[in-house]
Amino acid sequence: MLPFEPNTLCSKAGSNFLSKMPRVVSNQRHKFENDELFRKLSRECEIKYTGFRDRPVEERQLRFQTECREGHADIAFVPTGTNLHLNFLSNPWSDKAEDRVATQDYVDFDRESGKVHLKSQFIMNGVCVVWRGWIDLNRLDGVGCLEFDVERAEVRK
Repeated sequence: MLPFEPNTLCSKAGSNFLSKMPRVVSNQRHKFENDELFRKLSRECEIKYTGFRDRPVEERQLRFQTECREGHADIAFVPTGTNLHLNFLSNPWSDKAEDRVATQDYVDFDRESGKVHLKSQFIMNGVCVVWRGWIDLNRLDGVGCLEFDVERAEVRK
């Protein structure tokens, strides 16, 4: 019989572990420009809405628009298969709920008829990035890409 050992995978990390772990890398721009994944995702390419794929098209269209108005959606980069849960909020890092709202700068149904233009800021693999794109409201696909977020990178150093 094997000796009993506690499950080390479920043990708590030290209290200082999360507070000392950096959220961003030291040279974000270098990583963004040289990392293969970022190079692929920084080119404009086909994207698709991936939420509720088991539902009828009409329901998916309605749910996509509802999610955008709520400030979030699941999007995939088709060429790489990279899936992202995006938040379209004006200040995603704020502690106050009233600061984290979807504004027209982040979710714009009015710019082009039949399309929604979206913008999302987040940290990916230690780099501050902005996702920008548009999605056709009928087909639920469109074009999008990642950009290096210079402004947030300066703040998050």
